[in-house]
Amino acid sequence: MRGKRTAMGAALAAGALAVTGLAFAPSAAAVTPQSATITASCGIFGGGAATLTATQSGTSATISLTSSAITAPVAVAQDSITSTLTMAKSGGGSVVFSGTKNPAMNTGDAVSVGPLSGTVASGDSLDAYGGSLKMVIFGITVTCTAGGPQSPGPFVFD
Repeated sequence: MRGKRTAMGAALAAGALAVTGLAFAPSAAAVTPQSATITASCGIFGGGAATLTATQSGTSATISLTSSAITAPVAVAQDSITSTLTMAKSGGGSVVFSGTKNPAMNTGDAVSVGPLSGTVASGDSLDAYGGSLKMVIFGITVTCTAGGPQSPGPFVFD
C-alpha cells in the first residue's frame, strides 16, 4: 500500500511540475516589425502604397498584403486568386509565401491577398524589395514589385 501512495505522490508531483513548466514556457515566436509598407508597381494594373502584415508561429509564417492604391481590375470571388510572394532574404536567397486566400472584391476595390503561408528560420530577415508578388486572376498574371526597401525595415523572424 505504501508503494502505491509513493507512486501516486510522484505522479502528482510530476504533473504539477509539467503544469508549472507550461505556465512559464516561452510565448510563440514573434516577427518584428509586424507590419511594413512598400511602394509597389504592378505595371498596367497600377501601383502605390501597400501594407504587408506578418505573423509567425515557430517555423511557420504568414504574410498578407493590402493596398488601396492598387485596385482589382475585375470582380473576383473569395479565395480565387493564386498568389506567390517572394521575399528577398538578407545575405542572399529568398523565401516564398503562397496561397489562395483573398476576400471577394468588386472591380475597383482595394486589393487584399493573404494570409500567404511560408516557412522561415530563426534569424531570417526578409524584405519585399528584391522580390515580387505574382497574382493569377482568371489566368492573367499580375506581377508587382517594390520600388525600394520596406519601411520601417525588413521582417526579422525569431
